Amino acid sequence: MADLVTRLAALETELHDVEARLGDPELHADRARFEATTRRHKELSDIVGEWQALQAAEADLDAAREMVAESTGDEAEMMKAEATELEAAIGEHEAQLEILLLPKDPNDDKNVIVEIRGAAGGEEANLFARDLYEMFTTFAKRQGWGLEVMGSHPSDMGGFTDITFVLKGDAVWTRMKFEGGTHRVQRVPVTESQGRVHTSSATVTVLPEADEVEVEVDENDLQVDYYRSSGPGGQSVNTTDSAVRITHKPTGITVSMQDEKSQIQNKAKALRVLRARLLKAEEERQQAELSAARKDQVKSGDRSEKIRTYNFKENRVTDHRIGLTVYNLDKVLAGELDEVSEALVQDERQRQLQEAT
Repeated sequence: MADLVTRLAALETELHDVEARLGDPELHADRARFEATTRRHKELSDIVGEWQALQAAEADLDAAREMVAESTGDEAEMMKAEATELEAAIGEHEAQLEILLLPKDPNDDKNVIVEIRGAAGGEEANLFARDLYEMFTTFAKRQGWGLEVMGSHPSDMGGFTDITFVLKGDAVWTRMKFEGGTHRVQRVPVTESQGRVHTSSATVTVLPEADEVEVEVDENDLQVDYYRSSGPGGQSVNTTDSAVRITHKPTGITVSMQDEKSQIQNKAKALRVLRARLLKAEEERQQAELSAARKDQVKSGDRSEKIRTYNFKENRVTDHRIGLTVYNLDKVLAGELDEVSEALVQDERQRQLQEAT
């Protein structure tokens, strides 16, 4: 306990220091430093505020217990009830403080790049990829996040063979990182004439967006190809070579962008996605050194490698990682992902707490 108090006192001192720095005009002139300092201020304020609330509750409990010892009759019973309430409040403050003191994910403050691809199931998989895109975009609006589409390849029937977009906002990585993996759908496709249920899948990759200072890309390591944009069925949709394909020669990672009419804009978007993939590759390399059992978010896209199943007949959504099943698929696909998302966040916190004890 003494070590914890020492740590909390140090964090309170740091909070005062951060508050002083926020008043420095030079800090405001440096947007990146200012935003980082503001985020740290909020993080420290939450921790110190919870600690101060805990201390106040403990002081009130000591006072209530003294009153119980000095009181009789109804007054003593009233003070006992107050002491019981304070004990419960102290437990809640301690639990919340435990969560706030857990190690932070280094990507928590980053925007995310999401890539959705139709996988097993042909055109039905591409249509499901569009459903997932619409689910995430509506969820993003509910969370107050910003959205920027980077590039897409529509399919013949209005789905997506792939689409890439950026989500920006508070806690976007905290929530969206759990969406990476193979999503499986069970329904009667619009292409099915006999009314039979098919199982198809789409893959979702969630990447923290890398800053330029985090991932330096040497132009000499890049092969940049320009070509004409194409639409569904492969027909050309542009008369100039505005589409861009960038290949990072050392890793073989390839990114293509074609939605903009300008080569410069498409190249800039492709470089953002490339940096995110390189950052993810480096993080995975480091994780692999620590754990040989690490599994990729997305493997082959096979139906059996699912993280979540969407069953239309039963109006059911099942997240296989935590064994959660809800019977409101219509609402989930309409962007009401809160129940599933919160369950995944809580599961991670519980595992972190167990590892910390």
